[in-house]
Amino acid sequence: MQVTQTNSQGLKREFKVVLAAADLAERVEGQLAEVQAKARIPGFRPGKVPVSHLKRLYGRSILADVVQDAVNEANRKIVEDNQLRIAMDPKVDFPGDAQEIEKVFDAQADFAFTVALEVLPKIEVGSFEDIEIERLVADVSDTDVGQVLNRLAEQNRTYTAKEGEAAAEKGDKATLDFTGKIDGEPFAGGSGENVDVVLGSGNFIPGFEEQIEGMKTGESRTIPVTFPENYSAASLAGKAATFDVTLKAVAAPAEVEIGDEFAKGFGFEDLGQLKDKIRENIERDHFAASRGKWKRELLDVLDKKYVFEVPEGMVAREFDGVWRTVEAEQKRSGRSYEDDNTTEEAARADYLKIAERRVRLGLLLAEIGEKAEIKVSDEEVGQALTQRARSFPGQEKSVWEYYRKNPRALAEIRAPLYEEKVVDYVISKVKLTDKKVSKDELFKVNDEDANDSIAETESGAVPE
Repeated sequence: MQVTQTNSQGLKREFKVVLAAADLAERVEGQLAEVQAKARIPGFRPGKVPVSHLKRLYGRSILADVVQDAVNEANRKIVEDNQLRIAMDPKVDFPGDAQEIEKVFDAQADFAFTVALEVLPKIEVGSFEDIEIERLVADVSDTDVGQVLNRLAEQNRTYTAKEGEAAAEKGDKATLDFTGKIDGEPFAGGSGENVDVVLGSGNFIPGFEEQIEGMKTGESRTIPVTFPENYSAASLAGKAATFDVTLKAVAAPAEVEIGDEFAKGFGFEDLGQLKDKIRENIERDHFAASRGKWKRELLDVLDKKYVFEVPEGMVAREFDGVWRTVEAEQKRSGRSYEDDNTTEEAARADYLKIAERRVRLGLLLAEIGEKAEIKVSDEEVGQALTQRARSFPGQEKSVWEYYRKNPRALAEIRAPLYEEKVVDYVISKVKLTDKKVSKDELFKVNDEDANDSIAETESGAVPE
């Protein structure tokens, strides 16, 4: 087998592989000899089937196996001899001329094919001491804890049915039948029967609950409302509608005393223990929000600090995954490019940049992790898999089996764990300063605060 490099441009490499006709014939004959020894064909004694007959029966199938073996051998040789770190599986291009293929099959011509691949870029990681990151920190106040307590009390409040033609008031639980219409026609998802709504909770369309107040049990009323411009269903956003509503029943809220007995209802010894748990949960939420922001800032800095060429194939695969998600979301929400004041061409360009960023950061984090010898243990993967399985009640065993039998799927469990470890390693090396902020500032959502996990993408840049 002769392998010759024919192109080297950027990260792209191309090789021509030639398997001499004699070599090819020898490999085919060797395979046929193995088949002859095992073949059981009517009319012939075991091991005595003529090779010419076997070649007519199995020749092309054997040639296909020989070719595949040759391709695998060539790929290994290319990688090992040139000490390459390839980005993706090589692309093999076989001759397309039918006559040429026939000559190869009859061992009258050499078998030649090309192998095209992309290599991973060389990344000089260096030091992170020149990076400065600001970490937002928000204290948990007694007011924050009290708000959660009040919310728990509201969620667990009992209601007492009002008798007779009782009027619905703010804070009451109203049981409704309703049919929503646009331009006089009912619309999908706009009807319900025996639906409970706490008046003043803000769980329904703005203006809906206020118009229920004052209605009496058994009364029907037509209520006009307008869907918000940013309503999740684009087909309804900003549209005027009416709801034919009947008040079936109304119940008044009972008083809730927040004390030790209230806490015992949640499995705690007393109110103090419940408050401690609430504070702990809020602190965890604050930590997660803060981490999300400084991680985004860190990735932005790394993206600017490390500029290198990325493999086009990896970017294309990443973009395909991102774009499938975009199209699925459009289909789900009913929104179009025009609704978002853009075009498909502009959206593609934007998401291509996102794909390039993800691949670049994925490769960088992989390089950092490799040099820092960061590992994810099987125990850590097992714990994460257990959490994933628990999110499918009643199907835990099936989830476990699926991941255990699918290495690629299991890698999707491992990759985010690896990414977080690498991020923690980097943040431990930068200049990190804490900044006290309010809770509102900590949880303020910016356009760029979207989930920026690299490992959850399809780039495969983070080691499996």
